[in-house]
Amino acid sequence: MPGSAVVAAETVGRVSLYRVLLSGLQQAGIKGVFSHQLSTSAGVSAAQVRRDIITLGYSGSPQHGYDVAELIESIDNFLDAPDGQNVALVGVGNLGRAVASYFAGRRPKLRLVALFDIDPEKSGRVICGVRCYPQEKITEVVRSERVSIVILGVPAPAAQAVADACVAGGARGILNFAPVALRVPPGVYVENLDMARSLEKVAYFARKAGG
Repeated sequence: MPGSAVVAAETVGRVSLYRVLLSGLQQAGIKGVFSHQLSTSAGVSAAQVRRDIITLGYSGSPQHGYDVAELIESIDNFLDAPDGQNVALVGVGNLGRAVASYFAGRRPKLRLVALFDIDPEKSGRVICGVRCYPQEKITEVVRSERVSIVILGVPAPAAQAVADACVAGGARGILNFAPVALRVPPGVYVENLDMARSLEKVAYFARKAGG
């Protein structure tokens, strides 16, 4: 595998999608796949698939394509930290609970180790198998649990203060569901997921497609 150089976010996103698709093939008992087959499912060109896989330091053969199990292993080595990474979730409402439930057994190298919420009735409880702490303890717990990734499921007005507390504790990656642009220092990566805006975009193009 190549060195630790950072690749483009778009490349990481495609490689993550390839892993999902390959896992489906593996579960179906398929042992080999060609770039054009993977590209059809991924919605990109076969040339793009080959370039992305070269980034992993893995190569197939023109006759047999890629070994599915070996390619999954190569992607695992590329995407996942060897010892895993700890994740915290702030905001245990309906969205937060859904995200916490999703974690169960999905990605062993991403461990959900702490929840936070402003509701005092949730503090001290174990929810979805994870202990919930009051939000005022974010910095302390993020630091003590060595959390590197935080998921924000809080209202927009609270998002920046929560992000600041997480970064102060040592978090270096934020998945942000709040519809607000976060200000973070260099070296902290933010991925914004605004479901309402995405739905409005889909609604617009669905209306245009309908004539």
